[in-house]
Amino acid sequence: MKKWKFILGVDVSKLTLDVHCSELNLHIKIENGTKGFALLKKWCKDNRILLSESLIVMEYTGGYEYKLLQFCESLNVQYSRIPGLAIKNSLGISRGKNDKVDAKRIAQYADEKHKSIEPSKPLNKAIITLKELLSTRKRFVRENAGYKASMKERLAMYEVAKNDFILKAYAQKIKMNTATIKKIEVEIMKLVYGDEKMARNYDIIVSIKGIGMINALMTIAYTENFTSFDNPRKYAVYAGVIPFDHDSGTSVKGRKRVSHLANKELKQELNQAAKTAIIYDNELREYAENKLKVKCYGIVLNNVKFKLILRMFSMVKRGELFVENYKKSA
Repeated sequence: MKKWKFILGVDVSKLTLDVHCSELNLHIKIENGTKGFALLKKWCKDNRILLSESLIVMEYTGGYEYKLLQFCESLNVQYSRIPGLAIKNSLGISRGKNDKVDAKRIAQYADEKHKSIEPSKPLNKAIITLKELLSTRKRFVRENAGYKASMKERLAMYEVAKNDFILKAYAQKIKMNTATIKKIEVEIMKLVYGDEKMARNYDIIVSIKGIGMINALMTIAYTENFTSFDNPRKYAVYAGVIPFDHDSGTSVKGRKRVSHLANKELKQELNQAAKTAIIYDNELREYAENKLKVKCYGIVLNNVKFKLILRMFSMVKRGELFVENYKKSA
């Protein structure tokens, strides 16, 4: 017997939502915002879809679905966020792709898996704020990188004096942005240490060699303080660390690949963490040295990233700081 009378699959994008009702085979495209949600309520009423007896299912995007989640919580409508790769793998071979089709496939997935799907936990407002602060910080960091590149290029192309107006303008912008970045970081740490659970998990994961402030904060943000992923492997898939087979029968034997659906920002940050860990962590350094004898550097680095993810989840689950107890033999 179904837990819910209606299942609504939603394909989420930045500006719009495509909603598909599995039971009635109906579709609607709405704005991702207040006006769209008002239209959704009217659509449900006109088609006798009771939101109180419905489950809204969407892919986990890490951000674009938050307005919809707030709408659901305001009406006590149950919802569930599913990793995109789980939906894709469950459907087998599929042809064609657009938002309307994707919404139908999400609803189809939920209809087939309704017995095992559990509603997601309510939003943590502190996590949303953390993501916003991290995103804002990143904009200023990227802007500074652009100014520095422009300064370097100008110095290489032209013979300019030290008091060159353009160079001074770039330098001034970099100084202002750097000050803003520091202020943002202060606000971030106030937020983290203002939440007991978040503060504890932050202290735990920064104790792991290779995991610095930004990696720790991003891990907390995108795991929603280790509540949105129930095991490290699922998070590793989301972060693009787990490769999958790419073969068929006896004729197609491709090398393993990570999914293009991964969060590339997380993957990029984990790259630096893995490089640092290989240098400063004895166990991971020896592991990498042994693996590099038979595997290429990229694969080994990916393996180290997965080990770091395993450590983070393990230490948080145990509630203990990481202690290096490995001693390399002479």
